[in-house]
Amino acid sequence: MLVMPWPYLTLLSAGYVLALTYGQISPQASIAIILLLLAGFAVQQQRARYGRYLGHALFIVLALTLALHWWPGFHSARMIDQERFTENAVPFSMYLNLDKPLIGFWLLLICPWIIGSHSLAQALKAGALTLGLTAIVTLGGAWLLGIVEWSPKWPPQAWLWINNNLLLVTLVEEALFRGYLQGGLSQRFQNLPYGEHLALLIASLLFGLAHWGAGWEWVLLATLAGAGYGLAYRFGGLAAAIATHFGLNLLHFGLFTYPMIAT
Repeated sequence: MLVMPWPYLTLLSAGYVLALTYGQISPQASIAIILLLLAGFAVQQQRARYGRYLGHALFIVLALTLALHWWPGFHSARMIDQERFTENAVPFSMYLNLDKPLIGFWLLLICPWIIGSHSLAQALKAGALTLGLTAIVTLGGAWLLGIVEWSPKWPPQAWLWINNNLLLVTLVEEALFRGYLQGGLSQRFQNLPYGEHLALLIASLLFGLAHWGAGWEWVLLATLAGAGYGLAYRFGGLAAAIATHFGLNLLHFGLFTYPMIAT
């Protein structure tokens, strides 16, 4: 039997109906939403194993197209347009995307197990420890590679960036890469030697490859960061992974060249 938090689904549907009304999405986008609903029903079937497999396969394809903004019909508003936060930084643009958040909503509605069962104390401890270690490794590595430098700042767009990065970027990415991929692979590999380590490694590598367009340096750094987020997820659950990821992004934004030094 399908179990869904219908009040949340109702609010989500109302939000996208408003977006359709005001022209932020077109009818083409509704096809992706319908397909996600179908994938959700398939995944929740307890007796039809192959139906569950097809549901997960459909979701993965949709997640890829939505994350890469390939699905037509989503008209995301540009909130920051070619802004240089420091003189030597690459110009930065930011959109309020309406496609990518569907991935996170689907995962939280259909796969609540991705959240984990860790206590608040465990989440805080894991988040704090992994954030410190991950920041030293990745931001230190970026500085050694010459792609960022020390550049403290707090531009007027900071609060807008914070809300967008936390809710529409970090939460979605951690729900997908740590909760769904690492958590799901950990369950599949639980009878293998070092199964949890293998799941963490695969999720980290895929997270790094997702940054391919930014260059090999960011693939390397994102893979290392993914390992840190994976440790946070393993010992503190999804909340710890989100806190670590967002904390690192915030340190990068506020203290170093963002997004990187222009060459």
